[in-house]
Amino acid sequence: MLLVSVAAVRLSLRSGLPSLLLYLGIGVAIGQAGLGIQFDSAELTQVLGYSALVLILAEGGLTTSWDDIRLSVAPAALLSTLGVVISVAVVGLAAHFVLPISWTVAFLVGAVLASTDAAAVFSVLRRVPLPRRLTGLLEAESGFNDAPVVILVLALAAQSSPGHGSLDAWWQLLLIAVAELAGGAAVGLLIGYAGGHLMRRIGSSSSGLFSIGVVSLTVLAYAAASMMHASGFLAAYLSALLLGNMRLPHRAAVRGFAQGLGWLAQIGLFVLLGLLASPAKLSAHIVPAILIGLVLLLVARPLSVILSLTPFRVPWRDQAFLSWAGLRGGVPVVLATVPLTAGTPDVAWLFDLVFVLVVSFTLVHAPTLPWVAPRPGVTLPARAIR
Repeated sequence: MLLVSVAAVRLSLRSGLPSLLLYLGIGVAIGQAGLGIQFDSAELTQVLGYSALVLILAEGGLTTSWDDIRLSVAPAALLSTLGVVISVAVVGLAAHFVLPISWTVAFLVGAVLASTDAAAVFSVLRRVPLPRRLTGLLEAESGFNDAPVVILVLALAAQSSPGHGSLDAWWQLLLIAVAELAGGAAVGLLIGYAGGHLMRRIGSSSSGLFSIGVVSLTVLAYAAASMMHASGFLAAYLSALLLGNMRLPHRAAVRGFAQGLGWLAQIGLFVLLGLLASPAKLSAHIVPAILIGLVLLLVARPLSVILSLTPFRVPWRDQAFLSWAGLRGGVPVVLATVPLTAGTPDVAWLFDLVFVLVVSFTLVHAPTLPWVAPRPGVTLPARAIR
């Protein structure tokens, strides 16, 4: 499967489609409807999916230059918080009227679909040179927005599950989210800073061992934050971002090792999600998935971008591209398993709906991205100007 997945990257480059679709197709092909592999464990999918997301976030942080995202941190943070809330509200409103579900479950659908996937965007735009201001904003947003989305999904899934206490007011959820995000940020920065200095002192002459140690620190940040009931995903990303921008030895080896793990995690994640999907159940969700996807693409994402980025005076052309570049990837499909494992009643259809939406969304949406991407401006040398 790894060899087939590696070979599929070439097909992805030629077709212009994200490799995630090919990996999902491989998973479906070897599943019950294809080669007959039986797999239906939402619990195992969630555990392995979270593990893969930690490695993907670690790769994103370790390979991101602080200089590229420094000016984008504030707008990306607002887009990952206020923008997420706006997207959840708009998509939840649409889901309530498209599907016969309660308001809580409708907002749960909105929360599951709120996280963007920059890896999917860059797999399409790898041949298109984007301005640094846009790549930095997309990278920062993808690193930040998983954490608040996971908090919202867990809270709404618990609200919809029997035997769980309910929050008395929205501000309680807000306080919990702020506390978890602040705790995750503190843990990630602490482990990244202390771990980086520790690795300098005990740095091995073997670049391979040193790379393992650096990546292990990001996993440690996730584990420590999660045990403290803080945001493990934010801790993993911030620790990786800090480590990736410290003057550590073997930087090239660390980046190469992290990228290899990131690819392995993406392949395993999408093949696993395709393996869990049942093609016979997907056709019933095509129409509602398309309707909700259109609201997400044409209303929720643009509105969240406009309200989040206008205060920072982001140019309208950049806002238009960022509105169109909100691709969804593996995170929503993984989060669709959370209500299943939390015991939320009558949500067995959610995984199939999200799976269909992500696939159809990407098939229609991704090929258009290179055409709407703004090109970097050409800077003439001083001699040419004179």
